[in-house]
Amino acid sequence: MLIPIWIVSFFPDPRKTRYFLNIGRVWMGVYMPLIGCPVFRKGLEHFKKGKQFVVVCNHNSFIDVPVTTPGVPGVNKTLAKAEMAKIPLFGMMYRIGGIMVNRQDDQSRRQSFEHMHNALNMGMHMVLFPEGTRNRTGMPLKKFYDGAFILAIDAQTPIIPALLFNTKKIQVPGKFLFALPHRIDFHFLPPVDTAGLTRDNLLELKEKVFNIMWDYYTLHAKDAAVSPAPELA
Repeated sequence: MLIPIWIVSFFPDPRKTRYFLNIGRVWMGVYMPLIGCPVFRKGLEHFKKGKQFVVVCNHNSFIDVPVTTPGVPGVNKTLAKAEMAKIPLFGMMYRIGGIMVNRQDDQSRRQSFEHMHNALNMGMHMVLFPEGTRNRTGMPLKKFYDGAFILAIDAQTPIIPALLFNTKKIQVPGKFLFALPHRIDFHFLPPVDTAGLTRDNLLELKEKVFNIMWDYYTLHAKDAAVSPAPELA
């Protein structure tokens, strides 16, 4: 798959990302069932043609990225750590499908917001993991960072909450180079509108999406924690 991906890397966006995703969807459509991890999606009707969304998803393991990138309908990009671009071969894929950011650099973070706005303006969805890093806790979700919600408010773009189930069972936290086959469920929930919201509504919006995702996860995951969602600061 590297040769066609390398070829499309020379195209401009959004065509580059569209071709890359088309290749990736064929590739993952074969690969994931072969390794015993078929992906089943639910809620695709929430995506409307010609409408862009900020998709916020929980993050449990490294396998989340090859599930979410081809699994979100339409052309989409994600936010990736700058060091991922340095990985041989796979770094090329991250550079095509992702917007690279150095989290320790203020200028890089500001530029990443500009690039994400540009992606939305070009008709692409942004797929973001508001927990920031993988959730290694026993709880359904970790505390959310502000970035995804600032983007959605500033761009006046609706948010689609999304939840991955069972990826933590495939790659168990704390076990290195370890994986077990398991079905993956990828659910999209109804959009949360941001029209008319300002940054003054940031905490309210973040808490609303967090509670929607927490409640849905605890209802649909057999081994999810059943305690009420904590308040966000």
